Parts: sequence; C-alpha cells; structure tokens
Amino acid sequence: MENRLRVLIIGGVACGPKSASRLKRLMPDADITMIERGRLVSYGACGLPYYVEGVFPEVRMVSETPVGILYEPAFFEKVKGFKTLTRLEAIGIDRRRKIVRAKNLETGEECDFPYDKLVLATGSSPIRPPIPGMDLQNVWYMRHPDDAESMVAEIERQGLRKAVIIGAGYIGVEMAEALLRRGLEVTVVEAQDQILPQFLDYEMATLVGKNLRQKGVHLVLSEKVLSVEGKEGKVSSVKTDKETIEADLVLVGVGVRPNDELAREAGLVCDPKGGIVINGYCQTSDPDIYAGGDCVVNHCANPAIKESMFLPLGSTSNKHGRVIADHIAGISSPFVGITGTGVCRVFDLTLGRTGLTEKQARMLYPDIETAIWAGPDMPHYMPQSKPIVIKMVASRSSRKLLGVQAVGMGDASKRLDVAACAIFYGATVDQVINIDLGYAPPYAPPMDPLATAANVLLNKLNGLARGISPVEAKRRMDSGEDLVILDVRTPEELMMMRMPHDKVVHIPLGALRGKLDQLPKDKDILAFCKVSMRGYEAQRILNAAGFDRVFFIEGGLIAWPFELWTAG
Repeated sequence: MENRLRVLIIGGVACGPKSASRLKRLMPDADITMIERGRLVSYGACGLPYYVEGVFPEVRMVSETPVGILYEPAFFEKVKGFKTLTRLEAIGIDRRRKIVRAKNLETGEECDFPYDKLVLATGSSPIRPPIPGMDLQNVWYMRHPDDAESMVAEIERQGLRKAVIIGAGYIGVEMAEALLRRGLEVTVVEAQDQILPQFLDYEMATLVGKNLRQKGVHLVLSEKVLSVEGKEGKVSSVKTDKETIEADLVLVGVGVRPNDELAREAGLVCDPKGGIVINGYCQTSDPDIYAGGDCVVNHCANPAIKESMFLPLGSTSNKHGRVIADHIAGISSPFVGITGTGVCRVFDLTLGRTGLTEKQARMLYPDIETAIWAGPDMPHYMPQSKPIVIKMVASRSSRKLLGVQAVGMGDASKRLDVAACAIFYGATVDQVINIDLGYAPPYAPPMDPLATAANVLLNKLNGLARGISPVEAKRRMDSGEDLVILDVRTPEELMMMRMPHDKVVHIPLGALRGKLDQLPKDKDILAFCKVSMRGYEAQRILNAAGFDRVFFIEGGLIAWPFELWTAG
C-alpha cells in the first residue's frame, strides 16, 4: 500500500482552512487533518463589529458559506475532503519524531498526531493591558464570535448604556460606530495624540476624528488608561492619567500579538518582537513545518524595508494558505510580501492606506515629498457624487510612489486598490498618472481622483506647485506669524463656511489679476478655496506677477481637519 502524505494543520480560522482546502484539490490522496482549539472554524472575525451594530441578525453568519451552509467539521469532511477536529489544543511539537501532542479541552485527554508536513496557523490573541480591572464583568475583547454574541446579549439583558473603548485602531473606531448605533454613549480613549496611529498620518486621522465627533463619539486623546474600576464585580468607570470616565461596558482594542508560543517551544526561529519567521514559501526554520496567518511576521514588498512586519489581516492569511498548499504540492508560487494595505468604513467615511505613511517614509528615505488633494469621486453634477481626500507620499529622487492614504464619503476603496497595485509594482508618480482607468460619470470624473492627486504631487516634484499641509498651515496661523490668508472663493461660498482666522483676505480668483496691488510681496501668502484647485491657480497667478512667497493650503476646506466657522 502506497504511503499517503500526512499533513497536520494547527488552527482552523483562515490560513488553516485555506491551506487544507487548496492542498486537497491539488493532492486528492493526501491525508489532511486540521485541529482547532475553539468550537467554531473558518469564521470572519472582521465581520463581528457589524453583527454588534445589527447589520445582520445571527453571529453564525460570519462562519457560513454565501448560501448559508455552516463551516463545520462535517462540511469540511464531506465537501472539502479533509478531517477537522475541534476543541483540540496543540500543546507540543516533537520535531525529531514528527509528532504533535494535543489535548482534548472537553475531556482533558491527550493524544499524538504524526505528520510529514506540519502547518502552524495558530493566529493571534488580544493584548491584555497590564492594568487593574481587566477581569471585571463587562470587559470585552472582539476577536471571536462568542465575544460579539455575549456583548449583544448583555447589552440587552443588563441595559448597558455607557461604553468606553480602550484603543483607537481599526477595531476601536469600527466598534465605536457599532455601539453608538446600538444606542450607547461611546468614549474612545487613546494614549497617542491621534486615532488610528499605526495606519494614518496625523492630518488624515484628525479628519476622521472630526467626523467621529460630529457623529457623537467622544474622543479622549493623549490620555493613558491607568485602571478599570468596578462595583460589585462589574465595570463602573475607567480611570486615566487625567480623569475618570463613567462606564458600564469596556471594550479593549489595543492590538493583538501572534500566537507563537508553540513554535518557540519547538525551537523554531521567531522574531524577537513576536511572530514566527518564514521564508517566501511560508516555511519556518524547519523545512517540514510551515506557518501562515496572524502567527507570523511578513516581509514587505518594498525592498527598502528590511525589518519584518506584523500586520494581521484575513486577506494575507488566505494568501499564505494558498502558498503553503502549493509548495507542499510541488508548485512554486512564493509570497512576495505585503504593502501594508488596510481599509475600513466608519459611519459615512471610508478610510484606509496602502504603502508607507509619511512618518514611516521619512525614517527610510532622505528625500520625501507629499501632497494632499481633495475633490469629488465623480462629476459634481452626479447626485451621488461625494468627496474624497487623498494623501500621497513619494521619493523625490526616484519619483516612486511610496504610500497613499484616502479618507472620504466617496469611493475611496477603489482608489486605494489601484494605488496598492501601483506601489506593489514599483510605479513612479508619472506612471500613476498614465494608468488607463475607467471613466463614466457614475463612476469617476474624466481625470480620476487618484490621477489628479498624482498630478498635484507631480507638480510639486517639478517645482510648479508650492503646497503646504493643513497641519502646517494651522501651526503657522496659530503661531501669530504675519501671514496673508487668501480666500479665492466666490462671495456665495463665504456664506457656507469660512477659515477660522480673523485676518483672512477675500479676493475671488476671477478678480485676482485686477487686485494684485492689494497684496504684499514681503509676506507669505497662503491661498485656498474649497479644495484648493483655485488656491493653486492663485499661486501660479501671483508667481507670474512677481510674488515669490506664495503657497496654497493643500486640500482646501474639504481636507481641513480642524473646526471651521459655519453660517449661523
């Protein structure tokens, strides 16, 4: 009897099921077993905030096929052809004998699983801050369907009304919306001076924060949580280094760490900061042991970044699963790395980024240039047209696009996906402009927002545009510098919103050439309009007239992340 290849997979959420399903299609005779310590397998944890919000009625839907069939052991055995065992926790790997020791979490019994090839898809776990009160009732994390289901049940059963979210990453801002829509008062506490500190630059994050506040979320920034206080075993408040905030529900969302303990104990090479080290084929330091998903660190597609990156995403986990299955089956299809793409929706805003933020880029490159553009996602005459703000980061010397961030009510995800492709293939800003993107009024203007943003950046690289970021403009305004703030909008536009500055000079763009004598040449002039397209035009007009101290505020009022004066 011919020996069948024995493949054991530890972990059954994303990477595990993908590698098992793909491998069974490639090698039908392989003996594949997947073990999972939880009760559920193959679920989409990213969908949990939407269940809490009430977007769909049953939490089990995050673990179903599109036609409503539950991903369970029987499904994988009958449809996919491999064995799945739940409530089994791997507790040790004997690499010499090629055996995994596992414990049945229901009975306590232990058993051995031999393997020829082993796949570690052990995922990640929420970081538990080392502060008092984490064991109180009504403290939640959001990583498993049980978390979401129990939170919804207890909100209704106990009548919970005041939520404090610790951490303002993706899960924090998504859950802020979910809980607010459930009728709770929501406060988000973040130790840094901005939300989404790992994903967006300050001005883009502040733009999102402005929207959250307008929707009713209370943001508490630059405050460190010291403890979670309780009464009779339940949460009653959250104490920071500056205040005490009432709460009867606390969600902890300060990040996750890779589950690499099993690998470390087996002597596999792991990153000092956490995460299993893998090569391009997802092999560990033991060629017969593979790893993928949230338990590993990734290399970056950008060759300038030498350090490994821990960026847990379901999309990456599924790519790892396919690479692992292919390599075991003898197909060479390496995983070439990540570009750091992430996107989410909060209220009516889409926000995300791909590639490097400006802060990250400045640590790697000596010659960074950035540009911020704002405008509609389709022609202004289309009723469904909505604004987007795009920030681009590039290298001045190579002109390569290094990073893109997008925030707005319009279709930002489409632009991020195109930007991710451009960065992945090493495109320059000049090349981005020439990508043949689809055009029709229901989808985009004749010049797509991504291309227009690239044109702004190109004009800066070529010395035509002299833009200044909203953050820098506000800093200079607040410092008391003797500036001229030049508003080139029409008189009608002034009735809607104004720049919050007492000494704004208003000269509509159409009248600017006839009123040059009203502006000084010995002061810096900061021009702007709604999106600063006219602000840039004003800069060029004034430059041509001999004014050499002129800048435009990038993105105009649409990209202004701070408060504006409005009519009434």
